[in-house]
This record gives sequence, C-alpha cells and structure tokens, in this order.
Amino acid sequence: MRVIHRYLGFFLAGIMFMYALSGITLIFRDTEFLKQSKQIEKTIEPNISVEDLGKKLRIREIKIVKEEGNNLFFKEGFYNKNTGLVNYEVKELPLILDKMTKIHKSKSSDALYFLNIFFGLSLLFFVVSSFWMFMPQTSIFKKGIYYSVAGIILTVLLLFL
Repeated sequence: MRVIHRYLGFFLAGIMFMYALSGITLIFRDTEFLKQSKQIEKTIEPNISVEDLGKKLRIREIKIVKEEGNNLFFKEGFYNKNTGLVNYEVKELPLILDKMTKIHKSKSSDALYFLNIFFGLSLLFFVVSSFWMFMPQTSIFKKGIYYSVAGIILTVLLLFL
C-alpha cells in the first residue's frame, strides 16, 4: 500500500498542482482578479432580441443601458441592430490558467471528463491508503486518527455554515 501510495503521489504531483492552482483561481471567478481585458468586434445577425444577443455573446444577464438610433449599448459594449456589428469587452484569464480552470470544471460531455474521474478516484485512494501507512499500535497511527477525526468534524462544521 505504501509503495502504490508513494508512486501514485509522485505520478500525480503535476496534476495535483494544476488542480490546486485552478481551484484557488476559481474562488475568484466572480472578480476580475488575474483577468485581462480583450476587445472583440464581430458581425452577428441583425435585429436579434436582447436575450439572444446575450446568448450569442455569452454574456449572462445582459442589460441594455442606453439605446441611440440603431445602437443598443450594454455595460460591455454595443450592438448595431441594422448591421449586426457588435463591439464589446470581455475579461479572460491568461491562457494557461484559463485552460486549467476549464479542465477543473469539466462536465461529462467534455473530452477530458475522464481525467477528473481518475483524479477523484486517486484522491479517494490516498484517503483510504493513508490509514495503512503505519501499524495501528504505533503512536503515529493513533495521532493520525485524532487528526482525522478533527478533520472530519471541521468538514461537517463547514458543510453547515
């Protein structure tokens, strides 16, 4: 058990680093932390509804703040109803962090969903195998049990906050 635990840990060190970094980054997804502005100009169908405009541009809860002639102005930019020209600003993470967070948030329809399943199962193995790292009679094992109980209590408390 120790050997498998050790070498699986070494094997997964890179991906554990990636999941840790992307997890911390995802905590700040509702802010502009580390995000860079990118200006986008493109042409879409003219005369679409505001709801369809939001879907097309992938802007949730798009709100029109002003309308001048054929132009609809929203927080991020504007849309010309006649020509379909849209110019807006998006905030994106740097390329590597963006790719990491996309893997971290993958769904079953994504190409790399199996990576999340494998990693989750590996973490479960680490949890279970850690109890076989030391003989039950040793003081290290007993201290480990105390820490495990404290961790379980903390987890239960956090679930109900």
